[in-house]
Amino acid sequence: MNAAPLVIDVKGLNKHFGPKHVVKDFDLEVKRGEIYGFLGPNGSGKTTSIRMLCGLLTPDSGSGTCLGFDVIREAASIKREVGYMTQRFSLWEDMTIRENLNFIGRMFEMADYRSAVEETIARMGLKSHADQIAGTLSGGWKQRVALGACMLHEPKLLLLDEPTAGVDPKARRDFWKEIHALAKHGISILVSTHYMDEAERCHRLAYIAYGTLLAKGTIDEVIAQQRLVTWTVAGPNLVELETELESTAGIDSVTPFGNSLHVVGASEAQLEAAIAPFRKDGRYQWAQSAATLEDIFIHLMPDANGTENPT
Repeated sequence: MNAAPLVIDVKGLNKHFGPKHVVKDFDLEVKRGEIYGFLGPNGSGKTTSIRMLCGLLTPDSGSGTCLGFDVIREAASIKREVGYMTQRFSLWEDMTIRENLNFIGRMFEMADYRSAVEETIARMGLKSHADQIAGTLSGGWKQRVALGACMLHEPKLLLLDEPTAGVDPKARRDFWKEIHALAKHGISILVSTHYMDEAERCHRLAYIAYGTLLAKGTIDEVIAQQRLVTWTVAGPNLVELETELESTAGIDSVTPFGNSLHVVGASEAQLEAAIAPFRKDGRYQWAQSAATLEDIFIHLMPDANGTENPT
């Protein structure tokens, strides 16, 4: 992975929508064949950032390249090499799968689009549903069709905007298996997600909140950068304990995880002093634990100043 060439290399990208500064001084490097995850709260600027990288939105300022094209001057060339899968099913629901794919092939002016459509139908396991009206498909099948549609013109870069929202766990797992297979063939993939287990399937991550990039790197790098100290506590009346801990100085966050709480702090000394009185209560079992990706993102949320953006 380290030797792979850069597909995206941008610095200082900014985007405004009216008075709102939606993306602020955004820097990013993405390698060929890399799955890069974008995480952050709703309205944080994830989608806007990804669209700028892929030529779908023009930055107000900044510089860089995507697939060798300038992100500001050559956006049209970038778009021809990108497959874009939106969160909502965006194909024509009153047409069959085959009709949808044929229409997309014609739209991209593919010379032999019918052969490409049949190959896509076979590769995506859609043969038994190829003549079914798209609007009657389940969420998992719609997702599979949408992925096939955005791969039809053989793009070098995939943009996936919360692609597994509303589908069942098996469909999500099958989808990610296909994504990793595409990455092995050298396709670079940008994916926004709210699911921590999906974030852990990415090669690298960026966490964006209210237009600002707060952390980026591999999972281990992102966790190490924050240097959080985490304790896990189990026992009775955890709801009451959570309330008490949240109001204690030196504790940054308290989050329920199943039958326990994750108690997180940025300072080891301050956190241990804060929980010391609670550890004397024999009803509870305390153990120091490693910070999780979710701990990190909950911790980062208060660091994002400003008002939520619309995109």
